[in-house]
Amino acid sequence: MTITQRIDHLRQSIHTTAMACHHQGDVTLLGVSKGQSPSDIKEAFAAGLDEFGENYLQEALLKITALQELPLIWHFIGPIQSNKAHDIAQHFAWVHSVSRLKIATLLNDGRPLSLPKLNVCLQVNFDNENTKAGVSPDEVKALASYVLELPRLTLCGLMLIPKQEADEEQQYESFLRLTHLQQKLNQELGINMDTLSMGMSHDFKAAIRAGSTMVRIGAAIFGERKVRS
Repeated sequence: MTITQRIDHLRQSIHTTAMACHHQGDVTLLGVSKGQSPSDIKEAFAAGLDEFGENYLQEALLKITALQELPLIWHFIGPIQSNKAHDIAQHFAWVHSVSRLKIATLLNDGRPLSLPKLNVCLQVNFDNENTKAGVSPDEVKALASYVLELPRLTLCGLMLIPKQEADEEQQYESFLRLTHLQQKLNQELGINMDTLSMGMSHDFKAAIRAGSTMVRIGAAIFGERKVRS
């Protein structure tokens, strides 16, 4: 299938899944374009996709520059190194992977006053996996409270990269933890985070069932990566 056909198929699948589980609100399809070429992103944009996620800053900056004539919304979804935070704050509209006070501070300080506030999600690591970034569930309330005080950031929600599960019901239960955590934080902090960034090509249906509002899809849109990161 072409990129356009894959996007059409995904949108239909997202809609069908959301309707079947009586999902409240919209589900944003975020195209994960790491390792993909600007021409492929252009094709996805022509098919109606305007939000794209990148994991690697230098690769992303090349694409942002090459595609600056298009009204694209760029999301940074990868681990954040301290020395990259300033550039990320300048060139992205969203950051999904905030998990440390220091990184939140650097993003806030690097966000230009000429731009809207930077939308951020806190990445949560439920399973204490050393290979994945993320704040522990026990520490996320303190981080959320801190981010709420930073004037150049808007705390939008939470992000999760769970352990891979083959069974959809296990996937669903894994994602449901984040939904419950967000509900708890909203109640305890008196806020209204409304973004749940969870679900990828292999598990987005389970994520939507659990309440995801933004699915991060790469291979199911673009196929295999074509650019080495």
